[in-house]
Amino acid sequence: MRTVLQREFFAMLRMRKTAATLVGLTAAFSLIVLLRWPTDSRVDLSGSRAQQVFQVFAYTLLAGTLFVVPAFPAVSMVQEKKRRTLELLLNSPLRPWAIFCGKLCGTMLFSTILLLTSLPAAAACVAMGGVDLVHQVGLLYAVLLACVLQYSAIALFVSTYAQSSDAAVRLTYAIVFAVSVLAIGPHFLLQGQPGLLATVAWWMRAASPLPIVMDIARHAGVGALNVTAQLSTTKAFFVLAGVSSAVFAIATIARLNHRLFDRARSKGKITDDRRSVTRAFRRLMYLVDPQRRKAGIPFYLNPVMVKEFRTRRFGRMHWVLRLVAACATLSLLLTFAAAMNVVDWGVETIGGFMVLLQIVLIVLITPALAAGLISSEREYGGWVLLRMTPMSPMKIIRGKLLSVIWTVALILFATVPGYVVMIYIRPVMWLQVYLVMICLAIAAVYTISVAAAVGSLFHRTATATMTSYAVLIVAFLGPLLIWMGRDAPFSHDIVQSALAINPTGAALSVIETPGFESYELVPLAWWFSGMIAVLALLGLFAQVWRISRPQ
Repeated sequence: MRTVLQREFFAMLRMRKTAATLVGLTAAFSLIVLLRWPTDSRVDLSGSRAQQVFQVFAYTLLAGTLFVVPAFPAVSMVQEKKRRTLELLLNSPLRPWAIFCGKLCGTMLFSTILLLTSLPAAAACVAMGGVDLVHQVGLLYAVLLACVLQYSAIALFVSTYAQSSDAAVRLTYAIVFAVSVLAIGPHFLLQGQPGLLATVAWWMRAASPLPIVMDIARHAGVGALNVTAQLSTTKAFFVLAGVSSAVFAIATIARLNHRLFDRARSKGKITDDRRSVTRAFRRLMYLVDPQRRKAGIPFYLNPVMVKEFRTRRFGRMHWVLRLVAACATLSLLLTFAAAMNVVDWGVETIGGFMVLLQIVLIVLITPALAAGLISSEREYGGWVLLRMTPMSPMKIIRGKLLSVIWTVALILFATVPGYVVMIYIRPVMWLQVYLVMICLAIAAVYTISVAAAVGSLFHRTATATMTSYAVLIVAFLGPLLIWMGRDAPFSHDIVQSALAINPTGAALSVIETPGFESYELVPLAWWFSGMIAVLALLGLFAQVWRISRPQ
């Protein structure tokens, strides 16, 4: 086990992105404290200033843990399989549990170093007074270590199933997001209601670290709606994190054998080769039959766009329809909440959640689609073949971008019913909804442009995907963290300038979400986001032109 641990740990430390991550996190944590560090001899006896800094610090540390740590173990097993070194490990005297424990402990050591970079900032918060060392700082780090253990176990389990690094990264981030953020949604809708569903929703909420961090940051009342006293989920979280980590660890160890390389594939059967009765039944039951032969590409369609749709899993129509159905279901759930609780919540609150839902879907799905447009072709040799075709580089990149634009547009349209109900409840909101839809369209273009431009700079799809996620998460989550520190430590003008970086704040201010109604971000955020999108597209075109030149 020690050999695998040393190999994994030192391999992570030798990466360039590791140094960049450590320097970036250290600078971010230090900047948070320095912005509010007292410059005179007066002392804040109430501790409010330290609490305000600690709130931003806690959420920043949680976001860094959720979106940085899982990326490294997610590609661990995949890279071993691609390099054919996993076969050597399985044939060595090492037991499967020793291999797993070595990789898990290596990830834990690396994550511990990431957390250690925040200790000076945490110590500064304690030194300012008003922050409890044990019940706030100590509990925060205990929760984050439990998250690291749980998400690392999940990432290693996903890595045994994935066949490519980018697929492992996408699936791991999706699971982490579902466990940490989406899990609190059912409890938010069912809180204060009796029955089994409310109990299940509470346990789902207990699986997320977000409620505990909100409690530590003294934000426990946010989202409670004054319905009932919120029970602490601290003990339940540690129990669920430990049990789930053990389950995923056992499942991963059970898969570490020679059967891991056996991939039995069904030969399949084309629908057009079946009997006429079966063909008629499938045409009746399936809106889009994935087993039918595809027609030829019409002359008016971009062949690269068609190629992307037919070779990418979430580009094929039956998968797109499933994704759209899932998004429509989420929208209808919020619509149901708006219809049942509009007196208590208010249409503005529901509108804010609708906006955040769509922004989260855009940020979560778009990098997985756009980051690998160029890097995947360069990694697997497809770019050489595309250069040999009579198509111009502009036509190639246009077809690739259209394949992502159509998918993201369908996802956005699937969440429209919630706004229709809002207009039905309050007809005077039609102008606000119209402006919100413009903000969301700009957000989609912004995300696609930035993800595609950042991804085109890398040769490997996994690195391109992780970097695109990191850039977009900082761009969208950073202004919200600054907004949480409004008036202390950040002034109104600083918060307004930060919210103008992307259209999220503009959409929330237009819909008059509580806390955003005092900011005037339209059309400033539109112009700023549009300029960033144009610059990203120009950078993408320049990079495509550069790699398309004869070598």
